[in-house]
Amino acid sequence: MQTIYHAADSRGDADHGWLKSRHTFSFANYHNPARMGFGALRVINDDFVIGGQGFGRHSHRDMEIISIPLSGKLGHGDNIGNEGIIETGEIQVMSAGTGITHSEMNGDANEPVKFLQIWVIPNKMNVTPRYQQLRMDDILQPNEFNQVLSPNADDAGVWIHQNAWFSIGDFDKGVTQTYDLKDLNNGVYIFVISGQVVVNGNTLDTRDGLGVWDTKSFTMDVAEDAKVLVMEVPMSF
Repeated sequence: MQTIYHAADSRGDADHGWLKSRHTFSFANYHNPARMGFGALRVINDDFVIGGQGFGRHSHRDMEIISIPLSGKLGHGDNIGNEGIIETGEIQVMSAGTGITHSEMNGDANEPVKFLQIWVIPNKMNVTPRYQQLRMDDILQPNEFNQVLSPNADDAGVWIHQNAWFSIGDFDKGVTQTYDLKDLNNGVYIFVISGQVVVNGNTLDTRDGLGVWDTKSFTMDVAEDAKVLVMEVPMSF
């Protein structure tokens, strides 16, 4: 097993007043040649947007873009006819493909919204742009790695154009849980949303990340109640 550890306070930092963002990997004005991604996982942005503000219309292409609100509401609009609110407890994905224009605004005039935006490099270029949004409550079991994203439209959660699986879970202190990789050519990036866990001797606190590869599985010991996001992606693509 090989690992790479990223402490929460080692991330890139952006403060635009209305937007505060931490970048696990190089993004916008934060450039670190050693932090260009993890396999096909290209971006993990930890965003905080004040009430009534947000990202106006802008374009993407050939990228799988996943948004997970952690608190508050995220307003979405795009040029392929989708308009609405993504609430805490939901997951949203866009396949940008040949090109999509969208906006991401705080869905509340007063309360801030906190959300993760994650980019995965696709295995198919120039696809027809698509949008999907799903409430995760029905598939979340406590103390389990619950799959919320996969390459398969018929599987649990949303799907993307990549051999990738995301799982999320709320874990109680004292629990030990093992994650088995779906594809042994993949690696896993473990992102602690809150709490504290230990993986392969590495203690991970809130917003720490750990990349793991060249292994069939990893075991996680929960030191404090924790919410954990696991992103399994190809290491070569």
